[in-house]
Amino acid sequence: MTQPITAGSILVHASAHLPSALRLQGQSDTYGWAAIEETRCNFEKATREAGWTLFFMAGEIHATSFRFDRRKALRAALTRLAAGVRSQCCNCIEIDQVTDKSFLGLPYVRVTAHARHLQKGVLFSANDRDYRPMPGLAQDQEKWKVTL
Repeated sequence: MTQPITAGSILVHASAHLPSALRLQGQSDTYGWAAIEETRCNFEKATREAGWTLFFMAGEIHATSFRFDRRKALRAALTRLAAGVRSQCCNCIEIDQVTDKSFLGLPYVRVTAHARHLQKGVLFSANDRDYRPMPGLAQDQEKWKVTL
């Protein structure tokens, strides 16, 4: 990634399916994530206009990495965040805060973010699969009714 990762940055996984209007302008790094070069509001507007949804997952995620080299510390923290985001079946990360501090003289970087998911449609579907109800589900629901 050529641009610095700061608060408000959105990273998209290389495997994410994007509409033609939302092609990434930046190159993905060796770990498969690329930063969006547009501002968040412009990116969300273009997403809506294309008929896609950028889901916001509740619950802050964070990662901390102790390193003397800030760039390596940031890379390690982003790698940990990416693993957490992928485990939630999401394909985007929105960075909320990047903090540089030190503890007993050892510098560290703490990154706070939210998982995001970009897909076509308004129903959340892990791994961009379309939602299709199971055959016969409507008939089975009749059996689930509780009468008092």
